[in-house]
Amino acid sequence: MATILEAIGEDPTREGLLDTPNRVAEMYAELFSGVGSDPQDAIDAIFDADHGDPVVMRDVPFYSVCEHHLLPFFGTAQIGYIPNGKIAGLSKLARTLTLACSRLQVQERLTGQVADSIFKALNPRGVAVELKAEHLCMSMRGVEIPGNEVVTIAVRGSFDGAPLDANGLLAIMRRK
Repeated sequence: MATILEAIGEDPTREGLLDTPNRVAEMYAELFSGVGSDPQDAIDAIFDADHGDPVVMRDVPFYSVCEHHLLPFFGTAQIGYIPNGKIAGLSKLARTLTLACSRLQVQERLTGQVADSIFKALNPRGVAVELKAEHLCMSMRGVEIPGNEVVTIAVRGSFDGAPLDANGLLAIMRRK
């Protein structure tokens, strides 16, 4: 970090910057605490369920850091699945998202990792994850388009015998 400060013309020994390298290291340790972890492990409360009605979490806030520019991207997630004999504790779905976010990411991979984790842990008939995010690498630099919204969607499962197909589940997830 001291080298970066010097490269941009700052003096890393001045009073306001003396502890900056340590603060940044601590921040990165926190932001990237998910490195080496499996997001599926966050789904550790699984219960038998005899229904197959959709389970949907809407507008779950998230943030992560783009691996290309080390700048944040943030937004909301819509997470839905159709049970097939098992349900998860609801907070576990949000924790899966948070754990997957806690590493260098690209939004496309993040969306798939969350969907894959839920699909592997619960074996539902189907799962859909939609992420909408603003990328500061596009807002603050480069094309400088503040308020940009990138949408990625991952769908897993066959939905055979489910009360909805993937489009129906996505429609419910998007309702306001």
